This record gives sequence, C-alpha cells and structure tokens, in this order.
Amino acid sequence: MRRRSLLAAGAAALTLTVTAGLALTGCGSPRMAALHANCTTKGLRWKVTVLKKQPRAEHRDARLSVVNKGTDPCVFRGFPAFAVHLGKGPQSDARGHGRALPIDLPRGGKVTAGLRYRDCPRGSSLNEPVAVMNDTAVVSAPHDDSGHAVVARDERGKRLRMNICADTIWMGAPREAAE
Repeated sequence: MRRRSLLAAGAAALTLTVTAGLALTGCGSPRMAALHANCTTKGLRWKVTVLKKQPRAEHRDARLSVVNKGTDPCVFRGFPAFAVHLGKGPQSDARGHGRALPIDLPRGGKVTAGLRYRDCPRGSSLNEPVAVMNDTAVVSAPHDDSGHAVVARDERGKRLRMNICADTIWMGAPREAAE
C-alpha cells in the first residue's frame, strides 16, 4: 500500500513539474501578444539571404530575417508577404506552409522564415513558362499593405540575383530566432 502512494505522489509531482515548465515557456507569446500591436513593415528591418546551392539540386534555399527596430514590442502575427517581380512582367509570390503562431517580438527581437524556390538552370530561362530574375524582393509584415524593397544577398553579404523558375515560392512558418 505504501508503495502505491509513493508512486502516485511521484506521478503527481512529475505532472506538476511538466505543467509548470510548459506554462513558463509559453508565457511570452500568447499572453503578452494580446497587450501589443501588430508589427508594421516600416517598424521592421528586413534581410534576404540566399544560401549556397547544393550540388545537383533543382531548388534553392533562402532565409528571410526580420528584426524589430521599433521602440516598442510588437506581435508578428502570420506569414509576411514576399514577392519577386521582373519589372511589369512575371512575378513569384511566397505562399506559407505550416501554421504560423503569433510571435511576441521585443525591441531587437528577430524572426526568420525559410524560403525555397525552383532555381533556373543556366541558359534555360528562355524555355521556362515563368522565369523571374531579380536581386530585389518586395516584402511586408503580416496584415500590412505597405511594401518594402529588400536586396537579396548571398551568405557573405554580396548582392545576388535570384533566378526563379516558378510562380510560387515556398515559405516555412516564421520562427523566433535565438540571439
């Protein structure tokens, strides 16, 4: 009988510890998000980094980084808008995949979202139905209509032209980045 009560007490203590741990890790975003306004495009600093292409890969990966440069915290609520245009011609727009949870973004806080697009092989862009080549993307915060032009750069910071052979760019759910 004593063994059962010790086992029950141990299970209760473990349950309480796990519940308290989950409550502490989750208190930043959902509870605080209700107190802050949504992030705006002009209150954020944007960066597009095109990652090194893997050998024999048809896709190219990139990273969209967003930093809150405003004086107050804000809530990054959803997928940002991301589009690459070729003048007034074709364009590629990002579509979010996954579930984007609201992120409470303090001043200086950072959010990243992964991007993946079909890379045009050299010399084949004339045969593709959609071929967008540009080194500038237009971005905006979730639920904000104003756009901001951002120059795409490689991992070393050098300006890089994106060669996109599709009308859709895959975007992963935005995540809070570690400092």
